[in-house]
Amino acid sequence: MIIITICCQNCGSEDLVRNGYEPNRKQRYRCKSCKRQNCENHAPNGYTEERREEIIKAYQERNSMRGITRTFGVARNTVKDWLKKKQPNSLL
Repeated sequence: MIIITICCQNCGSEDLVRNGYEPNRKQRYRCKSCKRQNCENHAPNGYTEERREEIIKAYQERNSMRGITRTFGVARNTVKDWLKKKQPNSLL
């Protein structure tokens, strides 16, 4: 028999209670000590730093925003936010 111990990602406590499911059908847990919720195998969403740099470089090489959206499958607003964080005044 295999026993898996799940700890709270926030405080490290093992005093967790099952608390429903995530929209992607993963079990959700609630910590009794800090009252926060988390998922059992939480996968970070988003893009890697290398992928962001690749997309920003494509924009700097004068590719259009719509072309980048089609090529990389990233929303225009996401690319705009990355560009604003990278260099607030000179890219847009």
